[in-house]
Amino acid sequence: MKVPLLDLKKQYEKIKDEIMMATQEVFESQHFILGPKVEELEERIAGYSGCRYAVGVSSGTDALLISLMTAGVSSGDMVITTPYTFFATVGAIARLGAVPVFVDIDKQTYNMDPAKLAELLLSMRKEQRSRLRAIIPVHLYGQCADMEIILKIAKEHNLIVIEDAAQAIGAEYKFTDGSIKRAGSMGDYGCFSFYPTKNLGAFGEGGMVTINDGNIYKKLKVLRNHGDVGRYNHDYVGGNFRLDALQAAILLVKLRYLDGWTERRIKNANIYRELFKDSGISGISLPFQKEKRHIYNQFVIKVKNRRDELKRYLVDNGIGCEIYYPVPLHIQNCFKDLVSYKKEDFPVASESALTSLALPIYPELSKVQLRYVVDIIKKFERIK
Repeated sequence: MKVPLLDLKKQYEKIKDEIMMATQEVFESQHFILGPKVEELEERIAGYSGCRYAVGVSSGTDALLISLMTAGVSSGDMVITTPYTFFATVGAIARLGAVPVFVDIDKQTYNMDPAKLAELLLSMRKEQRSRLRAIIPVHLYGQCADMEIILKIAKEHNLIVIEDAAQAIGAEYKFTDGSIKRAGSMGDYGCFSFYPTKNLGAFGEGGMVTINDGNIYKKLKVLRNHGDVGRYNHDYVGGNFRLDALQAAILLVKLRYLDGWTERRIKNANIYRELFKDSGISGISLPFQKEKRHIYNQFVIKVKNRRDELKRYLVDNGIGCEIYYPVPLHIQNCFKDLVSYKKEDFPVASESALTSLALPIYPELSKVQLRYVVDIIKKFERIK
């Protein structure tokens, strides 16, 4: 049996006619850059995420970059984030000449550990704290970071909060007062990716920044178009961060299905839990669901021993799987001139890089396929 890590063809088969109609409309209009489709998508994503505004951009990476630019982060500034995330989180910081400052992750959620964030700020010298500009918490794998504490700490230190919600569209976080907010609506900026493998994926690159401040919204729109405030008049040095109308049209179709796909991912995660429980498999930890609405962009297990051997065994038996992420960012060669961390400085991130493994979780999976994945893992466990 074949169980790919992701099967976009199955998704496409069900919405093909709608996609073709939407793209044909764009072709007929010959309006390919920004325009009404992008504006409609911005309005829909803002509403979906519980925000006042949204600005469509060229990718999730550029969503992070333009947010940092709009926030005024520049050379020599310091930005706090985690070493256990996709490269773009830290790459965007480095591209502006700013310095990434890392905080280890929580061993259960893989998200920023707020206690370690507080410890870091207490340990910093006055000169270092004066250079701090922002915190980028990452809602990894589809579950929100502990935003209530992070926001409180950020406010105490006058720091901007940029949510890296690339993997978490529609994920929710519950505050102690009972209020519930969605990913991208809690900080000063929310950054989303529409890379094809995301829960809401385009047919190419695309991204979005969500905000609640009208002035920030206006500046983001200017910066995404080379800083142009009027025909060939530039108040800022921005960039070409514009979202294509074609991608917006496709995303508008897919957005109608997103909640259904998310519920199916959640259902698949629950089926996995039942199957693993019934199998009696040991030495494997399943994803810890802290928040009620974890959208499961990835279903990441923790393998105590022989993770790489299990990965090879799964692949040999037709099951797609992946390691997110095998090399923590604090030890990446490209950052060695910016930071001087040692591998052991962030033990939880380093351990996660050695033990995590993502299994198929996409909406179109059948229970037979899910059972096959667990059965193959059970067979591997018997191999000594």
